[in-house]
Amino acid sequence: MKVSVMEITATPQEGLLKKHFNLSQFRRGQKEIIEAVLERKDVLAVLPTGGGKSLCYQYPAIHFQKLVIVISPLIALMKDQVTALKKLGIPAGCLHSGQSDDEKREVFAELNKGGAFVLYLSPERAQKEGFQKWIQQRAIALFAVDEAHCVSQWGHDFREEYAQLSILKKLCPQVPILALTASATPTVLDDISKHLNLKKPERMVHGFYRSNLYYQVELCENEEAKLELLLQSIKQTPTGRIIVYCGTRKITETTAALLEKKFAQVGFYHAGLSAEVRAQTQDAYTCGDLRILVATNAFGMGIDQPDVRLVVHYQIPANIDALYQEMGRAGRDGQESTCLALYSKKDKGLQGYFIINSEAPEEIKNARWRNLDALVNYSEGSECRHAEILTYYKDSQRIERCGHCDNCDSRSSRRVVKPLTPFVKLDLALDKVKTTLKKAKKPKTSPLDFAMDEVQEKRYEILKKWRKEKAKELDAPAFVVFSDQTLKHLAVKNPQSLDEMRSIYGIGEAKLEKFGWDVLAELTR
Repeated sequence: MKVSVMEITATPQEGLLKKHFNLSQFRRGQKEIIEAVLERKDVLAVLPTGGGKSLCYQYPAIHFQKLVIVISPLIALMKDQVTALKKLGIPAGCLHSGQSDDEKREVFAELNKGGAFVLYLSPERAQKEGFQKWIQQRAIALFAVDEAHCVSQWGHDFREEYAQLSILKKLCPQVPILALTASATPTVLDDISKHLNLKKPERMVHGFYRSNLYYQVELCENEEAKLELLLQSIKQTPTGRIIVYCGTRKITETTAALLEKKFAQVGFYHAGLSAEVRAQTQDAYTCGDLRILVATNAFGMGIDQPDVRLVVHYQIPANIDALYQEMGRAGRDGQESTCLALYSKKDKGLQGYFIINSEAPEEIKNARWRNLDALVNYSEGSECRHAEILTYYKDSQRIERCGHCDNCDSRSSRRVVKPLTPFVKLDLALDKVKTTLKKAKKPKTSPLDFAMDEVQEKRYEILKKWRKEKAKELDAPAFVVFSDQTLKHLAVKNPQSLDEMRSIYGIGEAKLEKFGWDVLAELTR
């Protein structure tokens, strides 16, 4: 079927977008992704949380008047999307383990009427032999794999059942696949393409720039400093919802207990709670009975509350993908919101403990260490945080300075500043948090911030300028070239040979080979 580009670019009053979805225009990236799908190409698409991924597979069902099958990991998300589509008059249904036989028969009865239909399935159901035989008999317009980063072991949320979705291309090689995720590096996209057997997929990375979000990272010397900044951030956020992410279940509970002493409507969420309690907590948060939710990364996928005004990472997560996706819960309504990451050296030790004790192959562990180092370098960095994120993900949009992060606008009214007078006398709850943290293995420490003299400061500025130009040349974030700590160490030690550079923090053989002579040339200036 020949695609009519005119239909996509038609005025809102005449096009399918307005008629079926009641939308006046496409969001950034949606039009390009949909056009590629309508040309029956495989597509790898990255749209951030709140970027409108669902329209990219719902629109083709209407355009082709055929079945679109969506693989999704969350029953709650499936049900929400089916409800929303039915309100728009678009036929849709989902098949999951919580349904009765009658409910499943009802879905198939609707589906068998033909025409447009959006069917949501779990990745496990796609593996069932009976279902595989069934889809080979159907006229299918598209397979959409949502949360596609789960396919890749290099990603932050690998799931075994996702890795088996290569079966789709084998069963229906003529049906295009749209792989969608909210955050994936080029390495993860390569892995997704490989495991899903995509054929020359179009890569489209859009929308990572969230101009309403203020990014801030604070390096905290101890837990007292962290808690004071956490309390101050909540005090500065009198309206809207708040999410506080913690690294472990125990710290989640003790932090929630501390906050309950100062604020109303506080709850906590982690995978150690029963399914019933988790559902009750999520419902309470959704309907507004809870305003402040302290949670592990178990609370995330499929969360779509528009008025989250503050997201705090009480401890840094495992990698930049997780940080970005969790920060993306803020400001879904487009209003100004703050994303605050509280980082201490112990946090790297906690994440390192998780890596060391995982059962992943050594190759995967090494990749996780690299990802963690990248996040630490980002956290300690002095470049524009939004610009670094856009470059890290190879977004189609790039900026030099955002004007709304701690490195671009340190005097912003949205910046959280530690109060001169402590809010509380830190009590037993703090001691519990400290005790829990001590159980994590200590990280390999980086050099302390140096007290540099005038000459060393000059070297540091020269090296920063060189790093920025080199990063631009390589189309890489500055922190991937060298961290601020490495540049400071270079400025102070002033090595005069490659051999002397080997003793510099953060410089291994690979970086020595890649950048060593360039750095020595800059230092001679």
